[in-house]
Amino acid sequence: MNLYAESSAVLAWLLGEVAGHDVRVLLGEADAVVATDLTLVECDRTVCRMSALGIIDEQATAECRRQLTIEIAHWTVLPFAPQIIARARQPFPNEPIRALDALHVASALHGRIAFPDLAMLSLDERVRRVAGSLGLPVLPS
Repeated sequence: MNLYAESSAVLAWLLGEVAGHDVRVLLGEADAVVATDLTLVECDRTVCRMSALGIIDEQATAECRRQLTIEIAHWTVLPFAPQIIARARQPFPNEPIRALDALHVASALHGRIAFPDLAMLSLDERVRRVAGSLGLPVLPS
């Protein structure tokens, strides 16, 4: 099983949310994990924002960033290719979908070129709905 790691799922794992346990298990079982720079930016920015707002302390901030750095060393991180941008600019089934979510879905579709069985790992209902309508398996179930 190959997974596209969308930000909502990665953040649930990093921040120790209840759903994060299932995400961690799926990431650990995956043959390959694919993400984009967007996933990394969204995760780092969320952690920075939570730190600045005092939601998490300095130690938790450092630990989240350390865990993400260790994990992504084993992932395939896709740059934004022109094909991804072009697809994200087009309508999707089951609109509306936000711009960053469209980039995640378009990236997962592009990732299927190298990983034909790529599944979307996401906790975001909009992403899950659109990805599923485009034939991407969606996890967790």
